Amino acid sequence: MKNKGKGEKSERILDTAEELFALHGYDGVTMRQISTGADVDVALANYHFGKKLDLFYAVFNRRADLLGATRRELLLANQQKAGDKPQTLEQIIEAFLLPLKFAQETGDPGWKNYMALLAYVMTSPIWNKRMMTDNFDKRVGEFIEALKLALPKAKEEDIHWCYHYVSGALALTLAQTGRIDRLSGGKCLSSDFDAAYTRMIPFVAAGFREVCGK
Repeated sequence: MKNKGKGEKSERILDTAEELFALHGYDGVTMRQISTGADVDVALANYHFGKKLDLFYAVFNRRADLLGATRRELLLANQQKAGDKPQTLEQIIEAFLLPLKFAQETGDPGWKNYMALLAYVMTSPIWNKRMMTDNFDKRVGEFIEALKLALPKAKEEDIHWCYHYVSGALALTLAQTGRIDRLSGGKCLSSDFDAAYTRMIPFVAAGFREVCGK
């Protein structure tokens, strides 16, 4: 149960800002819009979070820490289960694609907003450099090392390119643009993260094996 009063209002501000930033990006949102949506005074939003930029960072970091830590835990758990053998390529990809699973299974609608926000940051030359470095990029080395063990014949540059490609596929899926809905005539839904997750693992694994060798 959430704390009443100050904590509850802070969470409401974060939730509202998360949704608006996901829909309109950083420049398309004002503090007044956020405060109105959260049903608080602008002064209160400024008191808790400072300027809009500070709030933007707070929104992004709130779930990034949990997501990054859980990704790492899953990767390490798979390594422990594998013992002396390298974990499978599918297990490594599963850990990387954890955001899709989170968004589908937690029951928190805020995760879907956050995934769209994450896609926005991932694909922005400005925000990517500012915000991904301290949160997600610092974990990339662990995934690269795991991929090297799973694909011992691969060139390191091939692994990095494949990692880059899967990051792009993940960003497009997280963005929930609705394009696949239109192109498929409604047979596929961009909001159906479960369908995307189950298909992306074998798709990505096949791409890695084709480029990096079996």
